[in-house]
Amino acid sequence: MPMLFCFGLGYSARRLAVKLEDDGWHIAGTARSAEGVERIQDLGYMGYVFDGLKPGVGSGPSQGAGPAARRASHIVVSAPPDAQGDPVLRHHAGDIAQSNAEWIGYLSTIGVYGDHGGAWVDETTPATPLSERSRRRALAEQQWLDFGKASGKRVEIFRLAGIYGPGSSAIEGLRSGTTRSIVKTDQVFNRIHVEDIARTLIAAFSRPHVHAIYNVTDDEPAPPQDVNAYAAMILGLPPPVEIAYEAADLSEMGRSFYSENKRVRNDRIKNDLGVELAFPTYREGLAAIAEETA
Repeated sequence: MPMLFCFGLGYSARRLAVKLEDDGWHIAGTARSAEGVERIQDLGYMGYVFDGLKPGVGSGPSQGAGPAARRASHIVVSAPPDAQGDPVLRHHAGDIAQSNAEWIGYLSTIGVYGDHGGAWVDETTPATPLSERSRRRALAEQQWLDFGKASGKRVEIFRLAGIYGPGSSAIEGLRSGTTRSIVKTDQVFNRIHVEDIARTLIAAFSRPHVHAIYNVTDDEPAPPQDVNAYAAMILGLPPPVEIAYEAADLSEMGRSFYSENKRVRNDRIKNDLGVELAFPTYREGLAAIAEETA
């Protein structure tokens, strides 16, 4: 029976796990705390503590995760990297190299492309990350590609756009009154619904290996104020007051987020993986969330 092991069984990986569980897969994964493991176990999955990023319990290899990963037929890695790269490889490369895994997916970010002034990019565009977080992702990507070559394992990189879905979207933000519309001239972002991430990963490991890197994005990069206004229309609420970027009180992370402007193509997942997006734009995605969470 196939088994999925997720280093970082968080929001995106859980959506994948639920879809595979329905097809009879065994599921296991890690969380960064005992409380997180309890949440995994509440779903009926095996959970293990693993946190390679900070000192303390779980900061080294996880004794439970290693044997479980060795039994896995498929492995997804969404745990964040640190300045030295990917902690999963640092602590569990041996387990993964000796595993039954026929496919390994590393979840990265389109942030590795850096800023392109709103121009279109695709998987052939060189990675030129600006932020420290994106530089770490680019380093981890290369480590995983190198690991795949050295171990003979099939490794594929998935560069995700801004993730949204039930419980994490402009719909919930508007209902709670926490959504802000930060307006920066000509700024656009790609997004991706969590359901379409799961669809893409399943399509990838269900098909022969064609590419090492895939962009996982929607069809329509759009300004954030347009997304918020559409969500407000669906809910029958007034749109959030627009705040000029220059006047916005943003964190350093928020500033870095707005420092990158690009439009990201997704032709590869459609043409080579046969993915049909459930939510090709934010409109379909937000409408579904509003109905699902009404």
